[in-house]
Amino acid sequence: MFLSTYIKAKLLLDEFKNDERGVTAIEYAVLGVAVAAIVLAVFTATGTGSLGDALTTGVAKIKAAMGGTAPF
Repeated sequence: MFLSTYIKAKLLLDEFKNDERGVTAIEYAVLGVAVAAIVLAVFTATGTGSLGDALTTGVAKIKAAMGGTAPF
């Protein structure tokens, strides 16, 4: 009696351990959080050399080359 219960429990635990359903969704969620954190860090950084500073400088140069007027 105890042996059959042990075997059933062991098989159930082995099946649960080897079940990979949902693992891909978790991996994508972790990857998405990492990408979002990197994007947030890049676009919210301040100071010289940041992406925001480079974009502001680039837009200012384009605006100056166009005679100081924005195209829209």
